[in-house]
Amino acid sequence: MNAKDVLLQVKTGKMTVEEAEEFFRRQPFEDLGYAKLDTHRKLRSGFPEVVFCSGKADDHLLAIYKRLIETEGEVLGTRASQEQAKLIWQSFPDAVYDPISKILKIEKPDKDKVGLIAVCTAGTSDIPVAEEAAQTAEFFGNQVERVFDVGVSGLHRLLARLDLIQRANCVVAVAGMEGALASVIGGLVDKPVIAVPTSIGYGASMHGISALLTMINTCANGVATVNIDNGYGAGYLAAQINQAICKG
Repeated sequence: MNAKDVLLQVKTGKMTVEEAEEFFRRQPFEDLGYAKLDTHRKLRSGFPEVVFCSGKADDHLLAIYKRLIETEGEVLGTRASQEQAKLIWQSFPDAVYDPISKILKIEKPDKDKVGLIAVCTAGTSDIPVAEEAAQTAEFFGNQVERVFDVGVSGLHRLLARLDLIQRANCVVAVAGMEGALASVIGGLVDKPVIAVPTSIGYGASMHGISALLTMINTCANGVATVNIDNGYGAGYLAAQINQAICKG
């Protein structure tokens, strides 16, 4: 139950003022010993806590998912393995796992999605990071259009989808190699561009550092860069921008 649910129940008489007061007196986090779940994050930032699955012990991961389901009714996990998905499925058969993005989520049905975010990739090898961004934004209630394989080595492919990209409230540009896609898009749109360097490329790409340096040195205006392979961070930021625009 979140703060809005509590206030609505007080308004309709299903909860007393004293019960509501007790709810708001609780700590803004829940201490599980090995983890401190930020149960007030949605109240502060608009989005609930997300689980970074990689490296977590099975018992810890399962307990965190169970508690977040109890408090939020849904949960988004990133960088999950197939084995972790099987673990969660044992308790939550409705959980959805995408082996490409490594997103492991339990989502409320029929969620409204607002606005428009365009998630673009330079090549198909960048799709795993792009899907992490796209599915993160979708989980948080945003409409997403995917524009994949439109890198600068074939600029006509990007220009063929330019109408869609220009309609978006925010663009996520995902690229490895030299990372030029973000600069090109930045010069073609009047909305924020979030650049995501990926670790795709040959030796001198230095596992994404080359793309990162290109993106943070872009001459195009309105381009901001997240860390290498950080699709989640890009998707979260795009969701904030899109929803701020939709709220007016």
